[in-house]
Order: sequence, then C-alpha cells, then structure tokens
Amino acid sequence: MEQLDILNKKLDKIGIDVEFMADFPWIYLYKINGELVKERYEAEHGFTIAFLPVRRDKSFHFTELNVIFKLIRKYCT
Repeated sequence: MEQLDILNKKLDKIGIDVEFMADFPWIYLYKINGELVKERYEAEHGFTIAFLPVRRDKSFHFTELNVIFKLIRKYCT
C-alpha cells in the first residue's frame, strides 16, 4: 500500500485532499476535498481505485489511472 501513500502525498502537495476506504480486496476513493464521491467504478459500493493482493505472490495494483484522475479533476473544478 506504499503506492497509495505516495499518491496521497503527491495530491496533497498540489492541494487536493483525498480519503480512502477499504473493503478487502477493494480500495475506494471515498472523499475528494471533503466532498463524498458518489460515482461507482468496478464495484457496487464505491469508486474502486485499487485492489489489495489476495495472494502473497500478487502485488497491489491501481485500476486505470486515467479514470481515477478524470474523476479527481471533476471534483476539483
């Protein structure tokens, strides 16, 4: 989940505050700049930005980054 921390720090540097919520194995983008994210993506319960590994030989991975940043831009305008 180091990648999630890196993403959070980089967005924080440009003034975007994000909050995440997890429900194994999904990681959802919960809030952007204090505004609740209402969209759904790759799950019925939230906007999925990443998946936690289910097995030890698998790694953490983000969903499509272009879709994630498109949503972030939408909430920041």
